[in-house]
Amino acid sequence: MPSRYEQFDRSRLTLRPLTDRDHDMPVADILPLDTPTTFVHADIPCLANAIRDAHASGASVILMIGAHVIKQGLSRFVIDLIRRGQISAVACNGACAIHDYELARVGASTESVARYISEGQFGLWTETGDLNDIISAGDTEGLGLGESVGKAISESDFPHKDISIFAAAFEAGVPATVHVGIGYDIIHEHPNVDGAALGSASYRDFLIFTRIVENLEGGVLLNYGTAIMGPEVYLKAMAMARNVAKQEGRSISNLTTAVFDLLELPDDLSKEASKDCPAYYYRPYKTILVRTVADGGKSFYIRGDHKLTFPALHAAIIHQD
Repeated sequence: MPSRYEQFDRSRLTLRPLTDRDHDMPVADILPLDTPTTFVHADIPCLANAIRDAHASGASVILMIGAHVIKQGLSRFVIDLIRRGQISAVACNGACAIHDYELARVGASTESVARYISEGQFGLWTETGDLNDIISAGDTEGLGLGESVGKAISESDFPHKDISIFAAAFEAGVPATVHVGIGYDIIHEHPNVDGAALGSASYRDFLIFTRIVENLEGGVLLNYGTAIMGPEVYLKAMAMARNVAKQEGRSISNLTTAVFDLLELPDDLSKEASKDCPAYYYRPYKTILVRTVADGGKSFYIRGDHKLTFPALHAAIIHQD
């Protein structure tokens, strides 16, 4: 039987074109690869060494990012690492796909939430909603959500597809996985969203991601500014991967993890904070920096603005490359 509760009728919505929106991020905000690196941290060379060793041994190097990596103008740095073969997968939240798509299509992204939520227009832009059709079509083909977006951008005539992380990943055969929460993203507001296709495609991405986590022995996991999606998706994937590894007489314990963020954490990353400390509830700390490396791995915490830390890490990797 159908639900007995009344649902919102999406046909009542009014969508407007992106040309009507004032954008907070123009394409000019995407940083060039030759941006000077001024950030110095003692652990970055060590982390770059671990990435080099993982790459040489064929182990996975996974980059998990929140949307602010794109909003801070760092797409070219991610794309360069993809094309150099230094990244095995890029795992993203749903907002990453939206900003990447809008930048590729119209050369701008990001809106004032304060302004457009007051107008009742936040997120309700026609072109952005086309992502729903792309995801549904890709799911019909058996593609993951990120794969569908990357394929569509790569095969499009969008004027700025050269700065698309998803297109670059698709072209390089590197999975760009998208891990969505229903209702989290603006495209979920649109009348054309198919919740079943959205869930199916994103779950397919989770299984793709988990398969890559299976190869993390000797590998590296980087978590850039994703405080919930990153650690939570990684935790479940690692549980599944270790379950199978144990049955096969293998282990996934010798790995390197790193978190890049702005919070101030305790100096000792060998143990998690006590429950009466706010840091205990910061998932990247206890999950990525402590619990999943407790059996023989190592972890790093790099505190700083993404605009400074990502170019610095990129430079260290490229120097070795």
